[in-house]
Amino acid sequence: MRGKGLVRGRGLLRQDLAWAAFLLVLALAFGLGKHWSLVSLSLQGKLTAHLEEMRAQRRQKQFQGVKTLKLAQAYELFQKGQSLFVDARSPQEYAELHIAGAVNLPPQEAEKPNNPAIADIAKERQIVVYCAEAHCDIALKVAEKLQALGFTQVAAFLGGFKAWDEAGYPVDTSQ
Repeated sequence: MRGKGLVRGRGLLRQDLAWAAFLLVLALAFGLGKHWSLVSLSLQGKLTAHLEEMRAQRRQKQFQGVKTLKLAQAYELFQKGQSLFVDARSPQEYAELHIAGAVNLPPQEAEKPNNPAIADIAKERQIVVYCAEAHCDIALKVAEKLQALGFTQVAAFLGGFKAWDEAGYPVDTSQ
């Protein structure tokens, strides 16, 4: 009697494994079918470029009221010395290294209208906000918040601190 139960148990296990394999193949086929365009782009080596284009379109739509700058434009403003650079990264990252003369204003601090970091800044002053790297949207978010607080000449530097540092432009550790 015990042998029949063991044989029956093995048969059920095989049946369960067969169903699991069937469901796995079905899920794989459905997933590939549903996302074939992305799979195809990946196989062609074009997925990264496609995702970058989608990111750019999303950014343009989401932050359409925020002016953006590239590295050369940000550096040109830095050289003129009339723009205030705002580091939107965490206080720890800012303390480690930041663009020379920049003030630290993380997103949660930018929401405070009476923040001492921005309270004495003229609303018409040119402000350049940056974050860690090109894929970071924090600079755009902080720039948007500053505009909502009434600052009229705000731009987001999209290359981020990484591009600035790699270019060998002036950095600082003082606060």
